[in-house]
Amino acid sequence: MAVTSAYIHIPFCRQICFYCDFNKFLIDRQPVDQYLDALEQEIRQANISEPLDSIYIGGGTPTALNEAQVKKMLDIVDRLVPLAEGAEYTVEVNPGEITMEKLAAMKNSGVNRLSIGVQSFETRLLEVIGRGHGRDDAVEAVKLAERAGFDNYSIDLMFGLPGQTMADFQASLDMAVSLNVPHISAYSLKIEEKTMFHNWYKQGRLTPFPEDTEADMYELLLDYGSRNGLYPYEISNLAAAGYESFHNCVYWKNEEYYGFGAGAHGYVDGMRYANIAPLTHYIKALEQGNTVVKEEMNVSSAEKMEEEMFLGLRMYAGVDKSRFKERYGMEYKEVFASTVPDLLENGLIEDDGEKVKLTPRGRLLGNEVFEKFLLEKDDAS
Repeated sequence: MAVTSAYIHIPFCRQICFYCDFNKFLIDRQPVDQYLDALEQEIRQANISEPLDSIYIGGGTPTALNEAQVKKMLDIVDRLVPLAEGAEYTVEVNPGEITMEKLAAMKNSGVNRLSIGVQSFETRLLEVIGRGHGRDDAVEAVKLAERAGFDNYSIDLMFGLPGQTMADFQASLDMAVSLNVPHISAYSLKIEEKTMFHNWYKQGRLTPFPEDTEADMYELLLDYGSRNGLYPYEISNLAAAGYESFHNCVYWKNEEYYGFGAGAHGYVDGMRYANIAPLTHYIKALEQGNTVVKEEMNVSSAEKMEEEMFLGLRMYAGVDKSRFKERYGMEYKEVFASTVPDLLENGLIEDDGEKVKLTPRGRLLGNEVFEKFLLEKDDAS
């Protein structure tokens, strides 16, 4: 399987959000330039020769870097990562940290898509989750992106937040409509370990959001999309036609990609890997010319088939049956013979002859459906 994409991790933030469990560090007094030098060395070691179809620079917060550091980051990609014509090149940006100079540098380097970390257009809720910006910053971020010439961009929105009401979420959706946003990635809050929210949950200071209300918010999101020209192409993502994220589809289609940076994950030559996460360890390893892989796992055929199903079913288009058979030499119904009949009978998946996909009810119970595609040890042998 050819590697067509690369993820590049910038682990620095101006402020740590209460819900975030990504590999990140407060940027103050951090060796940012040393990190970029190490990142350059890692990408150079990969010796990418074939043009890629997508690059995604995420974090952390890439725009936590100053203008000179942003330009240095982009220059590394320009020199070491060949891109195919028409490739998608995305950078995550944060409201309150975007400047026209940073955006101009991105535009000049071929960045053609932005992912804007709005999360909410309600200042009260942004404070609740520990974000460093307010409503006006979020609106201005979208307008700055457009003034800089970006028409392909996505905003992140969250629902199921502490104290959030249906009216709050509707207000954020209404604002997105008024700004003509072409893509929304909408996620419900998950209380992850090693976060402030998890600490508060253990202390009894944070109550999980009611599941029924969370489901109502998700239904509101889908209704919003249907009325405003944004269709759901994946469980958490809605886009206007032509604005779907190619890079994210690489993950959902179970295709291979490079992962560069501290704590980044990759999937190359049938091997999944995770880079060293601690910042100084990552930098030291690259300075010494060592591999930065701390863990790697050869993905078995059974595991690939599991992932093909529970990743592919996230997409509204579903899993292509002929592609599955071409990849693995078996029909999906043969591999998952103990699971598929019950899921079909209970109306959680549907099979139209070419694709197998989640039903609307199945999407609401997605995690339960995905678990059904984990093979027993005997089946996986």
